[in-house]
Amino acid sequence: MRKNNTPIYSLLLLITILFGVFFFMMPQSYDESEAPLTEFSTKRALATVKEISSKPHFVGSKNHEVVADYLQKEVQDLGLQTSIQEGFTMTEKGTLVKSKNIVTIIKGSKNTKSLLLLSHYDSAPHSFSKGASDDASGVATILESIRAFLHNKTPHKNDIIILFTDAEELGLNGAALFVTQHKLAKEVGLVLNFEARGSSGPSYMLMETNDGNAKMVDAFKAGNVCYPVSNSLMYSIYKMLPNDTDLTVFREQGKIQGFNFAFIDSHFNYHTAQDKYENLEPKTLAHQGSYLFPLLNYFSNADLTDFNSTNNKVYFNVPFSFLSYPFGWIFPMLIVAFGLLFLFVFVGLGKRALRLDEIIKGFVPLLGSLVTAGLVTYVGWKLLLNFYPQYNDILHGFTYNGHDYIYAFVSLTLAICFLFYHNDGKRNPEMSQLVAPLFVWLLINLGIAFKLQGAGFLIIPVIATSLMLGFYVLTQKSSWILNCLLAIPTLILLVPFIYMFPIGLGLKILFGSTILTVLTFTLLLPIWGSYVKKGIWAIFFILVSIGFFIKAHQSSVYTTEKAKPNSLVYILDADSNKANWATYDINLDEWTKNYLGKNPKTATILNSDKLYSKYGSQFTFMADAALAKIPKPTIEFLRDTIKGNQHLYKIKITSNRAVNRYDIFINKTIQINNLKANGVKSIDFKSNIASKTSGKLVTYYVVDNLPLVLEFSTSNTQKLDLDLMESSFDLLANRLLKMTPRKPGMIPTPFVLNDAVIIKQKIKPSPKVVEEKPAFRRYQTTKRDSLTVAIDSLKR
Repeated sequence: MRKNNTPIYSLLLLITILFGVFFFMMPQSYDESEAPLTEFSTKRALATVKEISSKPHFVGSKNHEVVADYLQKEVQDLGLQTSIQEGFTMTEKGTLVKSKNIVTIIKGSKNTKSLLLLSHYDSAPHSFSKGASDDASGVATILESIRAFLHNKTPHKNDIIILFTDAEELGLNGAALFVTQHKLAKEVGLVLNFEARGSSGPSYMLMETNDGNAKMVDAFKAGNVCYPVSNSLMYSIYKMLPNDTDLTVFREQGKIQGFNFAFIDSHFNYHTAQDKYENLEPKTLAHQGSYLFPLLNYFSNADLTDFNSTNNKVYFNVPFSFLSYPFGWIFPMLIVAFGLLFLFVFVGLGKRALRLDEIIKGFVPLLGSLVTAGLVTYVGWKLLLNFYPQYNDILHGFTYNGHDYIYAFVSLTLAICFLFYHNDGKRNPEMSQLVAPLFVWLLINLGIAFKLQGAGFLIIPVIATSLMLGFYVLTQKSSWILNCLLAIPTLILLVPFIYMFPIGLGLKILFGSTILTVLTFTLLLPIWGSYVKKGIWAIFFILVSIGFFIKAHQSSVYTTEKAKPNSLVYILDADSNKANWATYDINLDEWTKNYLGKNPKTATILNSDKLYSKYGSQFTFMADAALAKIPKPTIEFLRDTIKGNQHLYKIKITSNRAVNRYDIFINKTIQINNLKANGVKSIDFKSNIASKTSGKLVTYYVVDNLPLVLEFSTSNTQKLDLDLMESSFDLLANRLLKMTPRKPGMIPTPFVLNDAVIIKQKIKPSPKVVEEKPAFRRYQTTKRDSLTVAIDSLKR
């Protein structure tokens, strides 16, 4: 009896296709030796990254100025002139800072509108991130691309503006300063922004448009990049998330559209001390360059006057190409898909190639595998969080061994699918069973057509699988080679989402990946039909899953290179003259216990004024601390008057030590009017970043120890109720506290005010002391008759 090797062949072919899908997403090599000066060089760009990210360079730090000076010199060495734009801005979330933007312009021969190359040079505060990926990589990509562009003496019509913004990490303040106050902002026609939210993986293109995207899509296609990675669903999801970039300000405030290019893998390094040169994947930097270099050549000569459109397009990438079609095709394609399914089912039933009872029964394994895989993954991840509580320390939601968990749960889901779709000895039952998932996919696409048109390309795998069904119905045969070829749209368009969702959204979304795995598996049922002994395949994938769980367990402990985040602050309450240690951590370690003790108190009392945190973190534990003689700020009421029904205030807060941040909180029952901070009003650019604070008025990041001056008014019937938190990021270096350094394998927790010395106090005017004139002072304390007083006064 001849052995049937079709399952092995098909599996190898599918694996080869999948390997190609991921392999050809991005460059797999880069110039490790010196590249020609006419080309983008990853090696030269890496040297720039190394220089910028040698030390943390957050706003207000000494090295922030060092990096700014370095960038100006690098631009000047290219033969270009730089200008500095400085000024205060305050966002609608109350983030105030003095930004320092670095601006350069390369004049074109016949400018239509200017092309703006954008990246920020500040690193994240609080966690002492070196900012190699975020965003030294973006700055280096622009510098190296401009160097090659100038070396080639590339003819170009449009002016090219290079903008290295400041204070992006604090609230997009540098971009806001440029868009609202720089004269060049009105000349910008298109923005190319380079960002990072991890330290490896492919760079994704996310366009930002105010209306229709049709012209932007066409323009990107015309740029002819080698490794495009993008689709219209990604941006639809991106807009729903609490993430913004500098480009958001240009789109919202300046009505200027553009393209973001950002990588997100190794998300656990984002905004941490591990965002350093050694952890940046060179191939990822090469991918950034593969975008900018051709787009710079194209857009520097394209007409940039109008990218507005009333029309939208569905778009997606395939290896080495970028495809798109109008939203107007979505419903016709959906109708075609419905028509094909009903036609093939009708013909199949007529030719008895399909059985109605088997079609109906096909919903049982589909729903069974969906529910089982979803529940197993959802509950399984919850159990893992209980078994490995240290995973909660990583606020990103993606652990160091997160990739292993993706592979483990996906393998387990495949095993579940094989168990539900066993043959029972019947001939070709998978073809009748295929109708149920096709029908479900059509319903999903019907919802997409009405609510999420950006995902309209998901109809393509459905049509491809319908053709598998059609071939079988018409020929009574199933060709594994044809089925594998028709599986390509499913592998290209669906499988990357299975991998990408948990990386971008956190492992809490793993159950979504496994549900998508089931839906993907069912579209390939004609291929699995040749797998006779599905129980054995189920065992195989269970063993694969166990292997990845074991691998994940072995790498579940923290190491020097994969460090444990922890947090600690010293809080001095100036009103009660008491001090506390406090942390945001759920799991205390040896270092934090050294200050908080083994049985610290719950820190609920410290959360009355909630500091901003991307993930809503609050203080968890606290313990008493010794009082340190930390100089308190000086609070001056420069204006405290009533005019009509308004109480007018002008308050100046001056630090008496080196500080980095002020947070001002107000009782939520008080209505603040006409707020100005350091002379500026807030700029509303409709940020997606939701405020997770309660009653916060202003967060001021201090540069050069400049004081904070607040001007506002309230109703004269309301009593002023303001709280101040003055913070310095020098906990470990503070000589008054004599701190023990963190041990190797520990890093500061990102996204929270960390490693800080904080003074809390009420903002209230000093009691007014009426100083009396000496001539009359005695007469207020003794009773004397009026004549004696008059005579005495005359004598004096």
